[in-house]
Amino acid sequence: MRRFKRFQWGLLLVGLVLGVMLSLQFRVTRDIQQNEVIRRTQDLSEQVAQTRRERDALQTRVTGLRSQMEQMSAGSQGTQLKQEMDQAGILAGVTELTGPGVEVTLNDSSVSLKPGENPNLYVLHDEDVLRVLNELKAAGAEAVAMNGERFLATTEIRCTDPTIVLNKNKRLAPPYVVTAIGNPDTMESSLKMKGGVAETLQFFGIQVSVKKMAQVAVPSYAGGVQYDYARAAGL
Repeated sequence: MRRFKRFQWGLLLVGLVLGVMLSLQFRVTRDIQQNEVIRRTQDLSEQVAQTRRERDALQTRVTGLRSQMEQMSAGSQGTQLKQEMDQAGILAGVTELTGPGVEVTLNDSSVSLKPGENPNLYVLHDEDVLRVLNELKAAGAEAVAMNGERFLATTEIRCTDPTIVLNKNKRLAPPYVVTAIGNPDTMESSLKMKGGVAETLQFFGIQVSVKKMAQVAVPSYAGGVQYDYARAAGL
């Protein structure tokens, strides 16, 4: 009987010890999780604050540069400076432009696939769009946009499944409507030449339409441009 009571007391003691250990472990785990949440919240808050400081600094810089530009424009060289600024805006892509040109519409093939055929041959890829754009530039296009997104010197084109991404985060889906300002006859002839890009794409059923326009509008670039490594020579 005494042995049985000792055994019961032993079990009770072991249970108490295990209960205390589990309670302590739960409390420590909870504290760690709460501290992690607090740390992440603090990190995010600091990132937001840093972004706001950078935004305010850039806004102050923009305001100062505008003030300087207005002061310089009021001087004797104001007209020439304005012309240079306008030209720089055109080259940078931050100015909306209009003029004669072409409108090129590209869409996936409407051909029904036969058994065993590769479906990738009948859909538009980034390299197909890039060939059209390169042909337009070679034909003298002065400004180009696709689905309302302006092309810059730094614009990249890359495929992401059924869509194409431009300017880092602008996702576009077909049909792709490319507007280009330049000599309409030259650009149309360049795209439609024998064995050219349009004929090659149409071989696989890709839909290509080239329309000459008396007036084409190419919008300005709406995003931001930031250089992390490049800077003006001499600075």
